[in-house]
Amino acid sequence: MRRFVYFWLYFVAVVASLGGLLSGFDTGVISGALLFINQTWDLSDYLQGFLVSSVLIGAVIGAATNGILADIFGRKKIIIATAIIFIVGSILCALAPNIYVLILSRILVGLAVGIVNFIVPLYLSEVAPKQLRGTLVSLYQWAITAGILFSYVINGAFANAVYSWRWMLFAGVVPGLILLVGMTFLGDTPRWLISKNREEEAKKIYKKIEPDIDADKEVAEIKETLKSELGNNKKVKFKKWMIMPFVVGIGIMFAQICTGINTIIYYAPTIFKIAGFDSNTNAIYATAGIGLINFLMTIVAIFFTDKFGRKPLLYIGLTGVMLSLVGLGCAFYWANILGDNLKWVAVGSLATYIICFAFSLGPIGWIIVSEVFPLKIRGLAMSLCTVANFAFNFFVVGSFPVLIHRIGGAYTFWIFAAVSLLCIIFVYFFVPETKGISLEKIESNWIKGVKPREF
Repeated sequence: MRRFVYFWLYFVAVVASLGGLLSGFDTGVISGALLFINQTWDLSDYLQGFLVSSVLIGAVIGAATNGILADIFGRKKIIIATAIIFIVGSILCALAPNIYVLILSRILVGLAVGIVNFIVPLYLSEVAPKQLRGTLVSLYQWAITAGILFSYVINGAFANAVYSWRWMLFAGVVPGLILLVGMTFLGDTPRWLISKNREEEAKKIYKKIEPDIDADKEVAEIKETLKSELGNNKKVKFKKWMIMPFVVGIGIMFAQICTGINTIIYYAPTIFKIAGFDSNTNAIYATAGIGLINFLMTIVAIFFTDKFGRKPLLYIGLTGVMLSLVGLGCAFYWANILGDNLKWVAVGSLATYIICFAFSLGPIGWIIVSEVFPLKIRGLAMSLCTVANFAFNFFVVGSFPVLIHRIGGAYTFWIFAAVSLLCIIFVYFFVPETKGISLEKIESNWIKGVKPREF
């Protein structure tokens, strides 16, 4: 019965989470398309890396500019604009007459990816009750994995088609349209509406998504939080206590990206070909298996983030990520001994990596950044964290082909393993456990100077 009461809340969460389809699709589709783009234009390692990472240039711009816009115009309008940009960018990618137009088109797609990666988790965290916040924000990461899996299916479907990579990139119109249509039926978040003195609208939304709560009390608490943030001055001033939320937010973004996830997602078919798979099609099919594992294992986070907490899943996941990277590096180091078995060791190591990432850093990274910032600057703060995410991503993804060919697979993956160890230490000392704590209480703890390990 209680789940029926929350029906509209779950509907809102599922529709908004579809923004993850955009990010996931773009992340995955280039991995297969790249093999065929290389057949159309013979790309150097540097140009290949720039083509893949060019989307991150647009992502940084999108994330940097739209945090303020989200605080001004609201979360819903920005999500709708994102869907339109993604549709246009996907069409331009498919029609690109040369590599340079393709790169520019991918930068436009990146603009949408950058926006959606902060606005959707922000939207979800602001509509979710505290006891369901981890679950609902995890839906976004699940949608990302669904987008990645969908892109791998598309890659496999068009692998032997004429204009194969053009059809692959054009298929991005589908998730864009789904998000555009879905968001037209939803309202904005109560917290944003209250910050704009639209209290009656906020109460109506509260009564739809949480019929059994006291809407007047919720509105009063949020107004009190806003009042304590601003004091007598309507302009938001940066305060010393705000430093730690930024350390946590940017730090968890570093952990999510610099442990190597997008080198796996973007370059999985390339890694499999290096490891011994003899054709583009077989490498794509092996990658699709990785995408399926990613999709299924994210369900673990959806069900257990609010039960076990954020930090326990991070500890387990990061440890597994580190060990699988060590194993993958060892496989490449002893490639001559392993021979034809290398490709199966690579598949096993990548599968283990994805399993551990999917229930930990993947969803929990976005949960943490959607929780730790004060309401009045939440949009701006999350956009800065997303900028950091894509800046880290640009560096890691752009350098990966060069590292693979200069120092080899073994040392490349061992570097990521060492970073994973540092991230475990960071989580222990600096990341607070936010399970079951309201956003207003989290903010109060920062103001009072409560240490992250004592939340």
